[in-house]
Amino acid sequence: MAAEEVAKPPTLPHYPEMILAAIEALNDKNGSNKSAISKYIEGKYGDLPKEHASLLAAHLLRMKESGQLLFLKNNYFRTDRPNAPPKRGRGRPRKPLDPNAPPKPASPRPRGRPAKPKDPEAEAANPPKKAKTSPPSAVDGSASAKRGRGRPPKARPAEPAAA
Repeated sequence: MAAEEVAKPPTLPHYPEMILAAIEALNDKNGSNKSAISKYIEGKYGDLPKEHASLLAAHLLRMKESGQLLFLKNNYFRTDRPNAPPKRGRGRPRKPLDPNAPPKPASPRPRGRPAKPKDPEAEAANPPKKAKTSPPSAVDGSASAKRGRGRPPKARPAEPAAA
């Protein structure tokens, strides 16, 4: 029992608490990057696990995705700070809309391909097509017969008649 009391290492706070404390203590207006946060935690708590770098990266990512931290220009900010810069989306920002501008007129014609006219006279002039019948087979290879699609089969030589 005496061995258990002596061998207990000092307990560390959870990583999110250490990260938030580091960002508060560094108090940089441009935010704190990962290396600055790591150096502060190492300096204050000293006895850290050997996988500290990967734990720190994982917790920073989790806190960023949950909305506890804001990541902007490779620096981390607390989201509850009133003077934190606003988060901007990727790409070029949209033009601000002028409230005094008149609304755009609707286009004179709709987008896309125009529909075919429903003309009963045109339907009567063009009766529906009949189903195709099988084409006549061209055994002799005459040019007048219509060919099917694709490469024609190889011509077989005539077999001698059995006598």
